Amino acid sequence: MISVESLRVEFGVKPLFSDASFVVNDRDRIALVGKNGAGKSTLLKILCGRQQPTSGTISIPNDTRIGYLPQVMVLQDDTTVRQEAQKAFADVAKMKAHVDALQQQMAERTDYESQDYMELVDSFTQAHDRYMMMGADGKEAEMERTLTGLGFLRSDFDRPTSEFSGGWRMRIELAKILLERPDVLLLDEPTNHLDIESIQWLEQFLAQSTSAVVLVSHDRAFINNVCNRTLEISCGHIIDYKVRYDEYVQLRQERREQQLRAYENQQKEIADMKAFIERFRYQATKAVQVQQKIKQLEKIVPIEVDEIDTSAMHLKFPPCLRSGDYPVICEDVRKMYSHVVFDHVNLTIKRGEKVAFVGKNGEGKSTLVKCIMGEIPFEGHLKIGHNVQIGYFAQNQAQLLDESLTVYQTIDYVAKGEVRLRINDILGAFMFGGEASDKKVKVLSGGERSRLAMIRLLLEPVNLLILDEPTNHLDMASKDVLKEAIRAFDGTAIIVSHDREFLDGLVTKVYEFGGGKVREHLGGIYDFLQSKHITELHELSKAQENSQGGNNSVPGWEQNVPSVGIKTPQSSKSQSYAEHKEQQKLLRKAEKAVEESERKISDMERRLKELDALLMKPENASNMEFVTEYTQTKSALDKEVERWEQLSEELEQLSN
Repeated sequence: MISVESLRVEFGVKPLFSDASFVVNDRDRIALVGKNGAGKSTLLKILCGRQQPTSGTISIPNDTRIGYLPQVMVLQDDTTVRQEAQKAFADVAKMKAHVDALQQQMAERTDYESQDYMELVDSFTQAHDRYMMMGADGKEAEMERTLTGLGFLRSDFDRPTSEFSGGWRMRIELAKILLERPDVLLLDEPTNHLDIESIQWLEQFLAQSTSAVVLVSHDRAFINNVCNRTLEISCGHIIDYKVRYDEYVQLRQERREQQLRAYENQQKEIADMKAFIERFRYQATKAVQVQQKIKQLEKIVPIEVDEIDTSAMHLKFPPCLRSGDYPVICEDVRKMYSHVVFDHVNLTIKRGEKVAFVGKNGEGKSTLVKCIMGEIPFEGHLKIGHNVQIGYFAQNQAQLLDESLTVYQTIDYVAKGEVRLRINDILGAFMFGGEASDKKVKVLSGGERSRLAMIRLLLEPVNLLILDEPTNHLDMASKDVLKEAIRAFDGTAIIVSHDREFLDGLVTKVYEFGGGKVREHLGGIYDFLQSKHITELHELSKAQENSQGGNNSVPGWEQNVPSVGIKTPQSSKSQSYAEHKEQQKLLRKAEKAVEESERKISDMERRLKELDALLMKPENASNMEFVTEYTQTKSALDKEVERWEQLSEELEQLSN
């Protein structure tokens, strides 16, 4: 579908990447990975024709349609959501006008027996068939499904796009691209402006789509669920791993270990050659051997080792004052604009807790954060505890940096005391080492700006961290650094995020925003998902929508989930939580056992088919080795099926 040969891109002295060759095939699901600034967004722009490479060729068939979603785009505000989405059907509208014009000509003419009229009928039939093949009749329903899947309510369809934030308008652009049904989808950070429910809907959409997909994303769970192939940009080269991201991580580690061994052997060889040359340089009897060694040394091509930042593995927030026992207490907090955002919010966050705010966009997560920060007025009582020092990372933090400064100057202006002596170490930990520290902020990519804004926050001695979508634009390595730093942080943290992998193992409590209410869930993010007894979060979203006509709460929740405002005995709460954790542990263990058994059954069934094919050949009919293996495999399969049935029964009992 797309063939790339010997691609080279240069911006400065060192090429961004060179000699890159790969093919995008039908139904490929490709994750494009690499550190920020490696050239991922540049490669997508080249593939869609918005940017030209320094050299190399890109072959795309003429009839191939490409849909491209950039990280940042210019958006128009002169239409409604429905009208903007309908622009995706421009080809359908054009075809309909053509069909209508042909039909009008047929109605006006009376020379039914002429050759010209018969040709007109043929043209109309072909055009009408093409029009029907485009699925014209179902386009309106498809548009509604796509918009609602991306989080819009039906009441939003006729609202002007100017009433929506930049993130929601990006969703409209994503909807338009998906509705166009292109042959190749190029998506640059599509999950940055989506909530968890919309991300999971997009996962399902891409899994069922017939389009090839090339995407850049730092949401590990998303690319694992969507992609079956990984292209890595590293050391100026593009390496093709035909596996999912998790398997790629393992293969990359093995590859790097091999590179290191080869590099060390080469360095030893070079050192031996240089020692020989130095030792016998001036001995006439060894002149020929010395010249040979010099020529060999000149011909050696240095082995490159994949870039990895070991310095980025450990980072800590600076020490800070101890806060009071309860940094944040909300009592009957209410916020209202033209509608009620939330009401009767009662929550208490203890010192040292790491909590997550989750829910659909627009349900009030960032609004409550702004109430805590004192940026907007509200009703009710909100108390910030004694000695609380807040460090706040907003969604637009990266855009607030001074573009005229260099990376080093940006940090130097906020660093104080002994920290100023370690600026280069800190910059190196977030991949701004060496010459990168002299870059101007204005030339940094979105991911690099986010990392720089995060470094500024790391330098502040705070005891309450409030992070609003901190992982947007951060690459995998930087997210791991941040996650480890927050986990080791002595203070309290409130994290607004849709990144399941980032929240997993980090938070011990989840506050769910929805229907104007805020509800507390003990446990981590996956405990929260499992407690809802659903496989996809968009099902929860639908339940919330259905309940909005009533009392703004989902029927049955009150029986299963404790409201934030209700006080329960601490001992029984801890006991039920411990039981819940143990139950989930047993459930995961049982699920893993069933999956392992299913894998074994699949492997044995595949081997039996192979043996069947082999034994069908005349030359193998009397091969006792194949016959013995077939008998043993069949017996083992029967036993494993019995074991699978037993494990499945145990899993069903635990699930119920």
